[in-house]
Amino acid sequence: MKETIGDIYKNHRKLFVMMVVLMVLSIGLLVFSLLNLKISSSTVHVGYSDIGSYQGGDFAENQGSSGYVSGRWTDMLAFPVLAVVLGVFHNFIAIRLYKTRGMASARVFVAISILVLVSAILVLWRLTQES
Repeated sequence: MKETIGDIYKNHRKLFVMMVVLMVLSIGLLVFSLLNLKISSSTVHVGYSDIGSYQGGDFAENQGSSGYVSGRWTDMLAFPVLAVVLGVFHNFIAIRLYKTRGMASARVFVAISILVLVSAILVLWRLTQES
């Protein structure tokens, strides 16, 4: 494994930089999500969906609904878990892909992982700003 990481560092700097960016973003998501858990709150916003929000009509029980889904603070533990999975395990998978399939497939995998991580950061940012 160390030889492969050394090979990536020496010969494929772009892939190495992408892997470092993935790790830094995942550490950022981990810290941000742990700091915003709000353990003392009985309910927090855990999701958003326009489906089911009040659009008028006969659904009086949904009147005034903003589209945010409330839940327990423990539901927000999915974000730190996602950060660890994407940061650590996806880098290991990228190294394995580099060994078996080559640099191009590893770069695509890491790029998609970065996009998923950025999306998760944006979702968590939005949920914490609205609660």
